[in-house]
Amino acid sequence: MQQYFLGFDAGTQSVKVAIYDEHMNCVAEAANKTTLKYPHTGWVEMDAEEYLYLTKKGMKECALQLRNKKIPLNSVKSIMGDGIICGIVGIDESGEAITPYINYLDSRTEEDVKVINNLNLSLWQKETGNAEASCMFPAMHARWILANDENFKKSGKKFVHNAAYILSRLAGLNSEDAFIDWGTMSGWGLGYRVYDKEWSYEQLEILGIDKGYMPKIVKPWDIIGGLSIESARETGFPEGIPICAGAGDTMQSMLGNGVIDANRAVDVAGTCAMFCVSTSGIVPELSRRGSGLIFNSGTLENTYFYWGFVRTGGLSLRWFKDNLCKKSEDDNYYERLSREARKVSPGCNGVFFLPYLTDTHGEYSNLKGSFINMTLDTDQYVLWRAILESIAYEYLEITDVYRGAGIDINTITIAEGGSKDDLWNQIKADIIGTEVMTLQVSRGAVMTNCIVGSYAVGNIKDLKKSLIGIVKIHNEYMPNLYNTEFYRQQRKFQKDILKTMK
Repeated sequence: MQQYFLGFDAGTQSVKVAIYDEHMNCVAEAANKTTLKYPHTGWVEMDAEEYLYLTKKGMKECALQLRNKKIPLNSVKSIMGDGIICGIVGIDESGEAITPYINYLDSRTEEDVKVINNLNLSLWQKETGNAEASCMFPAMHARWILANDENFKKSGKKFVHNAAYILSRLAGLNSEDAFIDWGTMSGWGLGYRVYDKEWSYEQLEILGIDKGYMPKIVKPWDIIGGLSIESARETGFPEGIPICAGAGDTMQSMLGNGVIDANRAVDVAGTCAMFCVSTSGIVPELSRRGSGLIFNSGTLENTYFYWGFVRTGGLSLRWFKDNLCKKSEDDNYYERLSREARKVSPGCNGVFFLPYLTDTHGEYSNLKGSFINMTLDTDQYVLWRAILESIAYEYLEITDVYRGAGIDINTITIAEGGSKDDLWNQIKADIIGTEVMTLQVSRGAVMTNCIVGSYAVGNIKDLKKSLIGIVKIHNEYMPNLYNTEFYRQQRKFQKDILKTMK
């Protein structure tokens, strides 16, 4: 009998659930939007229980699709998911969430980050590859929760990521069984030894986080339990399906795009636009203070990468479509915006956008999101192209850091939702000055999860070989060198303007 594997991606804007067969053909899929709340300036909160609900809802929708295709539900052999690497929720003894889920978009810890960075410790860089703290880091979220959340002070037991929360709840586990995979572990930013895949008790003591709050570290393909009776009843799938420990979304997107060996680049064009480069380990020039880069370990053993980011990259696009164009229910409107924006000249007639819709840090920390240099001729398509160019300019800044450290970036693979936009892909090629490509199968993390799930239950024997086998080029975008030089000059002009606004 044909075997099938269920995977999910618990992202910032939605939860995607899909089922793939042994040959990694998608036979069922569902996606449901998440809710982001902004209770105070700089705060962004989500609900871990909503993540669980949306995952179960997606599973139920996929179960119905399987029934309609006459595929037995007992032919699904594993469940594997990924989630946001920079975000945590506090749970009580029963394993239920008792705090908001705080992720990388949140800036409430800004002042505390300064406190930690003023310690000026070399220990961070030595053990984690990250020389300084960031508001994005769960280590900082945990410090805030311990100091401010009364529910956690009263009955908190563990901190977990959103994927681990979903997987453990699907299996009916409690806080004693709390876990984190060795890749997502590095999403904490601080508090661990990246090469040893262990918590650093020395770092945790400095951070003021009791080691008892930390989940056990496991491998992504470890089986942590089976689908519980309650979860089976709510989703329609049979009880006992093996559940894997899960992984980080960025790690899985990189694997899904063939980035396994060192010195490969991938643009994870999701809500948080992330530009990642794989390495063989810590590169001192990239792990210095002020580099703007974050170092993580990958899903596979002995794999590592750096990434720079635009925190509201993809979210800027959704904000523009939903809030300014008033098309929140029409996802096809993205295509119309890019189609019409093709008619706009590079540089957008001098109009540019600051993609700082949540608090930012560094050189332009006092600036917020805004359009600059608009005239009476400016329409929504000019503004749309300005947003696309602005995010690509941020990538250029990150690329220059990599190149300055001697890492030659000749080709970039683009993953996730942004890879579907031909205009944006060409803009990135032109601005960065390098070849850009997309893959035939750009389902990113979800399909990768199904491959790992297949490996976890013994259906696949060679995980690395299977991951490499799915990579096939779809489109290639060569840089227009005239545009590349023009964009360089345009960026210099923009920076001159920004200096007057600091």
